[in-house]
Amino acid sequence: MKKSNKNTIEANMAPFPDEKSAAPVYGETILPADLPKPTPGPTPPGAEPMAAGSIKSPGNATDKTRQMESFLSYGANSALTTGQGLTISDNQNTLKAGERGPSLMQDFLFTEKLANFGRERIPERVVHARGSGAHGYFEAYDSLSEYTSAAFLQKRGLKTPVFVRFSTVQGFRGSADTVRDIRGFATKFYTSEGNFDLVGNNTPVFFIQDAIKFPDFVHAVKPEPNNEMPQGQSAHDSFWDYISLQPETLHNVLWAMSDRGIPRSYRMMEGFGIHTYRFVNAAGKSCFIRFHWKPVYGAASLIWDEAQLLAGRDPDYHRRDLWQGIEAGDYPEFELGLQIIPEEDEKKFGFDILDATKLIPEALAPVKIVGKMVLNRNPDNFFAETEQVAFCPANIVPGIDFSDDPLLQGRIFSYTDTQRYRLGGPNFNELPINRPLQPAHNNQRDGMHRMRIDVDAANYGPNSISENWPREIPPQEKAGGFATYPQSVEGGKIRQRSQSFADYYSQPRLFWLSQTPVEQDHIIGAFSFELGKVARPHIRERIVDLLTRIDGKLAAAVAANLGITLTGEQLSRKLPKSIYGLEKDPSLSLYAGAEKTVKSKRAAVLATDGVNGKDVGSIYRILREAGVHPQLFAPRMGTIRTAEGEELKVDGTIEGNPSVLVDAVVVPAGKTAIATLMADGDALYYMLQAYRHLKPLAFVGDAREIPKAAGLPDDKDDAGLIMENDAEKAAKGLVEAMKQHRIWSREKIAKKVAA
Repeated sequence: MKKSNKNTIEANMAPFPDEKSAAPVYGETILPADLPKPTPGPTPPGAEPMAAGSIKSPGNATDKTRQMESFLSYGANSALTTGQGLTISDNQNTLKAGERGPSLMQDFLFTEKLANFGRERIPERVVHARGSGAHGYFEAYDSLSEYTSAAFLQKRGLKTPVFVRFSTVQGFRGSADTVRDIRGFATKFYTSEGNFDLVGNNTPVFFIQDAIKFPDFVHAVKPEPNNEMPQGQSAHDSFWDYISLQPETLHNVLWAMSDRGIPRSYRMMEGFGIHTYRFVNAAGKSCFIRFHWKPVYGAASLIWDEAQLLAGRDPDYHRRDLWQGIEAGDYPEFELGLQIIPEEDEKKFGFDILDATKLIPEALAPVKIVGKMVLNRNPDNFFAETEQVAFCPANIVPGIDFSDDPLLQGRIFSYTDTQRYRLGGPNFNELPINRPLQPAHNNQRDGMHRMRIDVDAANYGPNSISENWPREIPPQEKAGGFATYPQSVEGGKIRQRSQSFADYYSQPRLFWLSQTPVEQDHIIGAFSFELGKVARPHIRERIVDLLTRIDGKLAAAVAANLGITLTGEQLSRKLPKSIYGLEKDPSLSLYAGAEKTVKSKRAAVLATDGVNGKDVGSIYRILREAGVHPQLFAPRMGTIRTAEGEELKVDGTIEGNPSVLVDAVVVPAGKTAIATLMADGDALYYMLQAYRHLKPLAFVGDAREIPKAAGLPDDKDDAGLIMENDAEKAAKGLVEAMKQHRIWSREKIAKKVAA
């Protein structure tokens, strides 16, 4: 709880209210003492203006961020110059013939400035255009030499720098964060042997089996070509038309229609490598691998109505949460897990592990946790780092190799090829964010934007005039050259899908049956919403027909919501058999497991003049002890005066910080304050909306009158409605309720609340 620090309006009057605003500015526009500066080290979300990572988190440096330091540019105490270093005396006016005359062609300062401005944008990614990134490190828990010779996995405690980019798939760069979509989860490991890129998603499967179909799938899910609508959504005809014709997509569609499609935070979602890879140890022995990222904060979702509201209230919600979380010291942490499949067990599961539309159930192949990734530093410049970072599945290191997954095989080419186009040529790996820590030496020369200056006399190999440098290095246990695993292959050249890929329904059914009843209801609602946006009836009917092949309850519920009558044949279809005798796998559910952590979550404290200051202090203390960030919201900005006469700084207005931005709400006591809030429509709506979105609410003392005034149901069994006379008890009850993430038992009642 902060006491107020009043600033007089005179201290911040507009410095140029007259014609001086068109003149060069040779001095300060604000006194240095009055300029808010970021404090190095953690601060609560929103407490300070957000800052570059090197300024806010200078202590969280890695070998990679230190490598990039020589590229950082600071404008402080520097003259304004052109790109050629010429000092500029007037950046406010073009060169003209007379005060009101025409501008002159010789104004090279103007032409350089405008020419550069018109070329600032580069092609955005075709998919995953909307993204957010962070620096950090990966630390191995133990040596994995039994399975792989990869150097970054050989030693317990070895830390490897990483850069991670989270993203949505469908929307453009300016689309909203909280749309229903798959999320990208790409990690670049800057290892001692070169860069290793693990380019995955927040689902363990993908929509298609063969890379040749990728352009068709993306064209279908993207905005429709005649009108470029809708933005950031799959709820349209072309997407569902494609799905209705390609049942291999159904498994990932179910994941997207589940709560996984609307994660609470990038910090609270799982990541997967999707494909089957190989590990190869120093002795040349190989095994198959599936990669998993397990969030230490636990996986959690938004409510669909909440996600839609956030898209308008704060389109940058996930990006802001990631940035502010790191600045607050709530570093995103993910444990790396491996499913390790011996080569001899490749065909034991009854499905093909090379099929990217299939997962390997954790109940059949447990995930071995082998290390942890911590993201503890924000980028310094979004474009230079998050936008220009180039992830390519082709980037591997000795000890890691590809499988014959046909989707992975296509990605090996397409990602690298895309970067060559998007980043202006073959030298994109020389950009600071993409440079490996291991210096690059080869005979690749020239091209657009070449930065490295090669001085060798020979640019070919083998050669004798440069003593055959740089030269190949044979495969060996340490510092050896990469060698492809000597896998035996046979067969004629054919364009044909393996029959082992042909089961389209068993895994979607396993996923469906593994969800809690609440999650199943959400999947039904998502299908109903999306298909309700489809204009062509035959597409809706075909999707429902496909759902009858997964589960009768799912199909019947969606059909009823769409006004479709199922036939007797559809209702009596034989459903797919279980996978290896497995009916359910709890790991596929977000909410079938343990309680969620509350650390890093946010609680709104609603108050105004007359609030009980002692109660506010107790609430803040209990919440902060649990790692929750309290934020004081009032009808106005500035300060409020407590009943004891103390002034409290307001973090934001109730109207400007709606309940969709927080995880819980608490209202302290104070007779005058409560009377004011009960007469405030924004405050009452705040309670209704938080209740409808299943969030815990706590009311202290005379604040217990608010639920009735707001029209909340009188449900004494609601574990998320905490009514206490004592503020400390109320805060502790709120923390306990927040461990459930949401009060799922309230959902049916909450749907009756108009908010």
